[in-house]
Amino acid sequence: MLLHQNRKGLSTARQGYLYLAPFVLLFFAFGLFPLIYSAVISLSDARLQNPSGGEFVGLENYTALFADQFFWNALKNTVTLGFMAIGPQLVIALVVANLLNYRLKGQLFWRIAIIVPYATSVAAATLIFSQLYSENFGLVNGFLTTLGLPAVNWQSGTFASQVAIASIVTWRWVGYNALLYLAAMQAISPEQYEAAELDGASKFRQFLSITIPEIRGTIVFTVILSTIGGMQLFIEPLLYEGGPTGMSGGLSRQYQTLALYMYQQGWANNRLGYGSAIAFTTLVLILVVLAAGFLLVRLGRALSDANIRRARTQASLVASHPEPARMELA
Repeated sequence: MLLHQNRKGLSTARQGYLYLAPFVLLFFAFGLFPLIYSAVISLSDARLQNPSGGEFVGLENYTALFADQFFWNALKNTVTLGFMAIGPQLVIALVVANLLNYRLKGQLFWRIAIIVPYATSVAAATLIFSQLYSENFGLVNGFLTTLGLPAVNWQSGTFASQVAIASIVTWRWVGYNALLYLAAMQAISPEQYEAAELDGASKFRQFLSITIPEIRGTIVFTVILSTIGGMQLFIEPLLYEGGPTGMSGGLSRQYQTLALYMYQQGWANNRLGYGSAIAFTTLVLILVVLAAGFLLVRLGRALSDANIRRARTQASLVASHPEPARMELA
């Protein structure tokens, strides 16, 4: 009997391995191998025409990278663009998801409409936004001048051009994140909202005290995804002005991101080894940011659990010894 159970267990395990095999093979071919190959290339002076024939130079590319002012400029732009795009994007997505969670007429239509920007071609979206932000004929400056405000140079100004690019990213990803939040919200028990309404809690209070804590895991997930996407921001700044100007992230590199700088060095300047060093450094930075995020989440969870335990202890003291406990707590 035991031998039969062992054989059955082995058979089930083999089936599991067979099911996983296609993913594992694809991961090794298109995930792990490029990663290792990129790390090896970053230690050489490989050129685009001969990617595997570069001379080994050790950490020379990394030493040059950390002394490269354009690399630090690209890193700063990546961080500022990330803050400009990720924060508003997730807050708007939370609000939109909360509204879609109510019983609305045409609910399916609204849910499909919110995902349309994500399904739109990023090239088409960037082209339209670049026209909207045109200095002389754009609708945005037309609206500002109608209000009596001065026109803004949305392409040459550092802050203005970064705001414009961040708005494109926000517009594209709000719907995607909103649907993730909406799916998480619909798993919340309705009894919690009913109990809160009986206690007189407003909708806003319910959103803060029930919805946000209940979907905390999904929020962390979207923050992680958005952080990774922000560190790899490439197409929107590349196409915002297009051509060589787009590749350099504007005339003064005011919105050149790490991904754009890697592309410029590896493909335009034919420095594949140096470009690989930028790519591998970006990967390390992403891992550092994610590790810091996980530590913050664990710290927040530990503080929350400690507060809950403290509240329960105080409640227990009040229940068992009402008067002394109240005097002690006071």
